[in-house]
Amino acid sequence: MDLARQAPWPNAFSTEVLCARILERHRDSVRVQKTRLAVANLARIISATLALSNKQGFHATTLRQLAEASGLSMGGLYTYFDSKPTLLSMILGEVAATAVEVLTAPPDEVKTDARKHLDWVIATHIRMSEAMQPWFVFAFMEAKSFPPAERQRAVDMEVTTEKIIADVIRQGVASGSFATDEITLSASLIKPLLQDWYVKRAKYRRRGTSIDSYIDAVGAFVGAALSKNVRPGAPAASGARSRTRQAARERPGRRTRQ
Repeated sequence: MDLARQAPWPNAFSTEVLCARILERHRDSVRVQKTRLAVANLARIISATLALSNKQGFHATTLRQLAEASGLSMGGLYTYFDSKPTLLSMILGEVAATAVEVLTAPPDEVKTDARKHLDWVIATHIRMSEAMQPWFVFAFMEAKSFPPAERQRAVDMEVTTEKIIADVIRQGVASGSFATDEITLSASLIKPLLQDWYVKRAKYRRRGTSIDSYIDAVGAFVGAALSKNVRPGAPAASGARSRTRQAARERPGRRTRQ
């Protein structure tokens, strides 16, 4: 966990830094030539978009409202993007690109140790989503109302993250560090634990759960679930679950024959 804690998260994921990356990718469509001015105004536009979307949803947000919130004119907005779908693409593209770049660049110290590598992925994803919380919440909460192409991009983002996690689990299974026959399913079960931190921040704030405590808890929970050591009583518990599933399949009120 310490490796992720040492990273300069706030600076690396500031709105200005992220908007500078957006400008690089969309330089052809942004009609403002001065880089510093373009980045500053993009930061105002993106910040206003995320704030308005959090209050009323991206679909319900009008360009007039966005112009007022960002302090730019309607004409000024159109020098940065030609439509709301383009603005949406800018935001989703940055979230996706940043997540992939960060999560696929583990430090050398963890690459050969699957347990450390998975701990690093968990800690890094949670810290990244903390630093980019409005961006991640936007991508998660607004996905259902995205146009088809952008909705598919949001789905692809989740699949990509799960694949990164699955690759580490697969490495651990091969080395004997982990024991599971359901690598892909295990990865898909871990992903919601990472999402819960940025989607339900208010809940953890009320409970006084710090980010370090959350990271450690998720890491310990996942590590135990993937452990190759079978705890005493596990077979009996498995049998109990089987009987529970059998009972659930029976019609209400119907008793099984003894």
